Amino acid sequence: MSQPHSRRAVITGIGVVAPNGLSVDTFWKSTQEGIAVLDRVTREGFGDLPLRVAGEVRGFDPAAHAEDRYLVQTDRFTHFAMAAADLAFADAGLTGVDLDSPFSVGVVTAAGSGGGEFGQRELQQLWGKGSRYVGPYQSIAWFYAASTGQISIRGGYKGPCSVVASDEAGGLDAIAHAARAVRRGTQALVVGATEAPLAPYSAVCQLGYPELSTLADPDRAYRPFSASACGFVPAEGGAMLVVEDEAAALARGARVRAVVAGHAATFTGASRWQESRDGLARAVEGALAEAGCAPEEVDVVFADALGIPAADRAEALALADALGRHGSQVPVTAPKTGIGRAYCGAPVLDTAAAVLAMEHGLIPPTPNVYDICHDMDLVTSRARPARLRTALVLSRGLMGSCAALVLRRGDGGQD
Repeated sequence: MSQPHSRRAVITGIGVVAPNGLSVDTFWKSTQEGIAVLDRVTREGFGDLPLRVAGEVRGFDPAAHAEDRYLVQTDRFTHFAMAAADLAFADAGLTGVDLDSPFSVGVVTAAGSGGGEFGQRELQQLWGKGSRYVGPYQSIAWFYAASTGQISIRGGYKGPCSVVASDEAGGLDAIAHAARAVRRGTQALVVGATEAPLAPYSAVCQLGYPELSTLADPDRAYRPFSASACGFVPAEGGAMLVVEDEAAALARGARVRAVVAGHAATFTGASRWQESRDGLARAVEGALAEAGCAPEEVDVVFADALGIPAADRAEALALADALGRHGSQVPVTAPKTGIGRAYCGAPVLDTAAAVLAMEHGLIPPTPNVYDICHDMDLVTSRARPARLRTALVLSRGLMGSCAALVLRRGDGGQD
């Protein structure tokens, strides 16, 4: 085993459950083609709510991905996580492979909304029928740590397990947490975030966000960096990644899809979007410093893309502050405008897209955005071929967290 000081954390597996695909292949095909799947919410209980448009995961059968004994005690957001974790392990070639021991594998997830659907169902039982009709799993299914707990129990993983209970940027913080665990000696971790915020109970809670878009037209509801920006559209789903020690991965013949090269995080306060300029810029600078990466080495930026004019302006200026002249020249994309913003799952989906973009030499477009009103090279309309070796993923949370993640291309990319 390599010594801790020389260990590099790499991504070897990706699992996706998203509004535009229930596998990596379908997710990437839709993402690179700029297919927008935002639509009117079809879930029961939304008829009188002002939230009209969202990114729904359709066609997902939890029974196809987990045993009944796990499904009855878990929420939809954990069903997504278990399915994505299985897909990520299979992609990494770790399914059925004996690692050093169960203590060599850990689990890290991030969560923003928790188990709203399970909670709503149990509360309806409580008020409609009485306390005897509330099941014991109500006490755990809603909990932010449920996905970490269930994945580790189901897989028998006894390595470092944790949860980042945060807003959107927590998705990137979880990846950094996993990378640090690898550098300290853990062989592999499955890490990521999935969300299921489309129960009426959860939607009512989100209505307090002034950044939430309430437009009823799916093509106009989420247009960051444009003159018609009017907020973000929520989404469910997310992604899980396998992050492991590079030497161990190569020794077993695994494909190194990307290197987790650098990360940094800051905090600027809830809805203080002008101040997020400085916080995001400092996060970018910190991530680049940890990666040993010069600003001009960044080949593509996956933007936070909140969709609020003040926040979009702050992000564009933060890129200029952190990357200098390169900030207005580097290609920027925000594929989440086609699927919605899945809270903590959003930056993990962006991370998956960034890895795939580097592998395929193709920058995916930003759907539904045309009238750009910021000094940036935003990729729109169609995918752009490019030689990609380094990607920068950005995320900000509604409560004020900022994070930046630097990825280096693995050994399977195209020049």
